[in-house]
Amino acid sequence: MLTYVDHYWSKGPLRAPADRNSGAKSGARNPDGTFAPGNPGKPRGSRHRATQATLALLDGEAEALTRKAVEMALAGDSAALRVCLERIAPPRKDAPVEFALPVMASAQDATTAAAAILTAVANAELTPAEGSHVMALVDAYRRTLEATELETRIIALEQRK
Repeated sequence: MLTYVDHYWSKGPLRAPADRNSGAKSGARNPDGTFAPGNPGKPRGSRHRATQATLALLDGEAEALTRKAVEMALAGDSAALRVCLERIAPPRKDAPVEFALPVMASAQDATTAAAAILTAVANAELTPAEGSHVMALVDAYRRTLEATELETRIIALEQRK
């Protein structure tokens, strides 16, 4: 693979220039190029210089760009229209579901709850994906109830000794 670097083509690995901004801050590295112990590199969440430059350019132009996108959408540009509509009403990630679910007081009640979920999916009250998500919640609750019941039994056994 050929890479264009500083006005010439290179077949070898790219090396960062010695005068880069983070060079003095990044400290010593191991011979393999990884950071030495105690040197975390750039702070977590720091942004790339190109990202910082782009944000600085867009910062003062947000209103003009938004106005232009709206004008293009109104003129019939389907891509601009989609962008504008996604900002007005973003796509739904998930929605609340309503159906009859029996109360779960013990781990054994999970069987009844699972049957209710399957019935709701079969009757088209829930989509299969919604049923799967609700079933995962029931399973997590069942495991919590089982752990609580086991803890209660262990405490009772330890008190008998």
